[in-house]
Amino acid sequence: MNKTIQLQDLGLQDYKTTWEYQEELFKGIVDLKIQNRNSNSQLPTPNFLLLVEHPHVYTLGKSGDLENLLLNEKQLEAKGATFYKINRGGDITYHGPGQIVGYPILDLENFFTDIHKYLRFLEESIILTLQEYGLECGRSEGETGVWLGLGTPFARKICAMGVRASRWVTMHGFALNVNVDLGYFDNIIPCGIRGKAVTSLNVELGVEKVDEAEVKAKILKHFTQLFEAEFVTK
Repeated sequence: MNKTIQLQDLGLQDYKTTWEYQEELFKGIVDLKIQNRNSNSQLPTPNFLLLVEHPHVYTLGKSGDLENLLLNEKQLEAKGATFYKINRGGDITYHGPGQIVGYPILDLENFFTDIHKYLRFLEESIILTLQEYGLECGRSEGETGVWLGLGTPFARKICAMGVRASRWVTMHGFALNVNVDLGYFDNIIPCGIRGKAVTSLNVELGVEKVDEAEVKAKILKHFTQLFEAEFVTK
C-alpha cells in the first residue's frame, strides 16, 4: 500500500486543461492496476492531489439537470464564463477565482475501499479547516458538501463536492469558496438545490480577503491526518 500522495499546486488553470490532466493521471493508475492484475505483479500505484483555481466556469455532473443553468450561450460569454458537461456525480456548480479546488486522484486500495467513507473524509478535512476559523459547520443529510447554518432558515453551502470512481480510483473532488465572487452563483441553481444560499469564507469572517495559502495549508494538514498519508512535491 502506497500512502504517499504527490501534491501539485497548479495555480490558475483552465478547467478543460485540468480535466484532461486529471483523466491522464486517472487512466495511468487504472492501467497500472490492470497490468498488475494481469501479470500477477505488485507495482505500487501512485496517488495525486491537484490544487487549482479556475477561470469562471460552470460544470454539470452526469446526473444534473441543464435547466439548473440559468444562462444561455451568449450570456455565458458576456459573463466571461465557460460551461462543461462532465463525468462526476452531482448537479451543477461554479468554479472561479478565489475558490480552492482540490482533485484527489487516489487509488483507494492504498487507503480503504469505501466510497462513502472517502466522501466523509473529504468533507471532514474542510469541516476541520473551517473550525479553525471559528465557524460552526457540518453535513446536510442527503446532500454532499459542507454547510453552515444547518437547521435554520439561513442554511448556506460553503464547499461543494462531486467525485467519480472506477476500480477504486478517484477523480474530481471539492471546491471551497474562500474569496470567490458569489454573484456568479446567481446564474445557477447550485447543485440543483432550491432555497439554500451559497457563502464564502471571507463573507462569513467579515473580511475583504482571506489568505488562501493559509487555508490550503490547513486543508492539507487535516487531509494528511485523516488519510494517514504523506504529501510529497515534485
